[in-house]
Amino acid sequence: MLDPYWFDLRSALLGLVPLALIYFYTRWFHVPYEERAVKFAWPRPEEIESSWKGQLLDKPSLNAHKDDPKLLSGRAASSSSASYITCYAPASAQLLDVVPSLTAQEIRDRIGRAVSAQKGFRHSDWTRRRRVLRSLLEWTVDEAEPLAKIASRDSGKTLVDAAFGEILTTCEKLRWTIANAEAALAPDYRSTNLLLAHKVSKVVYEPLGVVAAIVSWNYPFHNLISPIIAALATGNAIVVKPSENVAWSSLIFVQGIRDCLAACGEDPELVQVVITLPESVEGLTGDARLKHITFIGSEEVGKKVAIKGAEAGTPVLLELGGKDPVILCPSADLSAFADTWMRAVFQVRLASFPLAFLVVDRSLTRIDIQSGGQNCIGAERFIVHSSLYADFTDMMAARIKALKRGDVLSPESADQQIDVGAMVTDRLFDRLEGLIAQAVEGGARCLVGGRRASDRHGHYFEPTLLVDVAPDMEIAQEEIFAPVMTVMRYDALEEAVRLANGTRYGLGASVFGKDRADCRSSNADYFAPMPLDFGVFYLNQALPFGGAKASGNAGRFAGPEGLRSLCNLKAVTEDRLHGWVQTSIPPLLAYPIKSGRGAWAFVSGLITFVYGRDWRQRARGIWQLISAR
Repeated sequence: MLDPYWFDLRSALLGLVPLALIYFYTRWFHVPYEERAVKFAWPRPEEIESSWKGQLLDKPSLNAHKDDPKLLSGRAASSSSASYITCYAPASAQLLDVVPSLTAQEIRDRIGRAVSAQKGFRHSDWTRRRRVLRSLLEWTVDEAEPLAKIASRDSGKTLVDAAFGEILTTCEKLRWTIANAEAALAPDYRSTNLLLAHKVSKVVYEPLGVVAAIVSWNYPFHNLISPIIAALATGNAIVVKPSENVAWSSLIFVQGIRDCLAACGEDPELVQVVITLPESVEGLTGDARLKHITFIGSEEVGKKVAIKGAEAGTPVLLELGGKDPVILCPSADLSAFADTWMRAVFQVRLASFPLAFLVVDRSLTRIDIQSGGQNCIGAERFIVHSSLYADFTDMMAARIKALKRGDVLSPESADQQIDVGAMVTDRLFDRLEGLIAQAVEGGARCLVGGRRASDRHGHYFEPTLLVDVAPDMEIAQEEIFAPVMTVMRYDALEEAVRLANGTRYGLGASVFGKDRADCRSSNADYFAPMPLDFGVFYLNQALPFGGAKASGNAGRFAGPEGLRSLCNLKAVTEDRLHGWVQTSIPPLLAYPIKSGRGAWAFVSGLITFVYGRDWRQRARGIWQLISAR
């Protein structure tokens, strides 16, 4: 027979279940009516269809129109610009569009529009901001495939790469921002002291005004929308300058975001896009109306942006290149992590397949999703213990040889698995082939690839395995941003750490081994060390992101730190009981001072009373205060 006590207790606990469900629903799932997502019309471009037949360019480049002026006919928008940018698909060499490069004056005009729009958004409440962000999230989820295809068409990446690197990370950025931005930017109350016991001290975060983002081409959707999300969440307007290599997709993405703003009742001028060639970009970086610039790109260009920003008095956050190492400890499990290492070199930021820990058969988690190594936190140096070296290089050689290249959006690829997409440009192919040849001359061995692919249209470089690389070789020191796995040998963990830290970069790093102590002792001096994984930390948008050493400055984007960097931090001190208790000046300290000796005795007593080492000294301080004349 059941004990009545336990029966009643169980009934009471079961009675709490509906209440708990209601709580969790209202806390995590219920969305107030005013914040619900707004749907909006968004035309999908015909160029993303596999049946699309664009004009084939013989020698595709950004200035291809100069060789064939007919490309301008009926394509270039009206503009005062004398320069144009040829947009084409790097995987197929098909023409997408020809767009004008904005002049410095046109850039300044767009900044002016953003300044005007931000005045009406500056004091927006969280209901308005979250409605915009929720609408963007719903749009990204509903239009995931078209958005991925646009990114793929313009950058050459595969669709699965786009799904992970573009869509998944953007959805998480929006989810985290919707759930946490208000708390991250809430007034931060600080402790006070005895002298200010009647005051309340806090830090408040206010919008800067108009911010800018100059972003790279390797993730055309995510890199563009990510700073826009942060800017809108913090009450700012933003001017985005994407790479001219992905001008076509950037214009489409920004138009969708502006349509979202309009549908939500906000001014679409809050988001401006600037498509321009390098000769006019100082119209953006040198404008003092910008209150912050985020730069994602190469070290060389980033330094120029920082210098120009300094001249205008604008703070610049730099996220630059990397030469990320992967250390394989003697206990590393080659069979368990071979898929991860392939992805680390050739594909997107996210290394671990979501919920992979639920899969018993690890082979089921294998998905080849390639972006040609065009990833700032892609692994470029494998530092492998000598006991694993031969097995590792044999395993990687077989896998890399099996990779298939191609255009995932072409009709011919409909029934094929494409592993390796195109590179966005062939501008650096000569240098890349030269670095590999130079390394081979110095004693390295090129087991797979090593040169550009000549069997198809578009910009393809053969997936490459380069082993026996020495640390002083140029290819071991310079970021190559290409589908190349370089392998180095070591004998002692101290040597591995020295090799890992042996470049001027400091972005991401990984270490693999069954011995946790070895993994921890092998942590390199990098911004984001990762034991037993690669790049997965980027999926947690609560974490800041940035670089160390030549990979960036102390600034960070993402996480609360990223949001606060787009705010004006104000230190506010106000009366705790306004109008009742307030600061008053003691008569001995009132100007004009009547007694210098008395004033000093009072201040000295105050210091002794507040900061004295024990009660006796503090008692003497009180006596000084009382007896001061």
